[in-house]
Amino acid sequence: MNVQFKKGVLELCALSLIGSRDYYGYELVQDISRNIDVAEGSIYPLLRRLSKEGYFETYLKESAGGPPRKYYKITEEGNRRKRELEREWEDFSVKVNTLLARGTDND
Repeated sequence: MNVQFKKGVLELCALSLIGSRDYYGYELVQDISRNIDVAEGSIYPLLRRLSKEGYFETYLKESAGGPPRKYYKITEEGNRRKRELEREWEDFSVKVNTLLARGTDND
């Protein structure tokens, strides 16, 4: 997948997944990677930025297999941002699909 496409949707993916339940970083990378080819190195800076912007809170939780894990929990501000991005994504997707359909009609 095109790198620019990915950059634009990773924030929405992170907000959406963490909006459904709390995640720790590596777990989020694995979940996103099942659908989008993404490197760990692109997710952790995103998580730091979104936390700094107030969209996530973090907490440590003991792990059975090692050191405590840092979990991310969405805030109310994060939920507002998620809804905003979902609306933008829906609008954008409809417009792009309309243009793609018009292009297909000419084939």
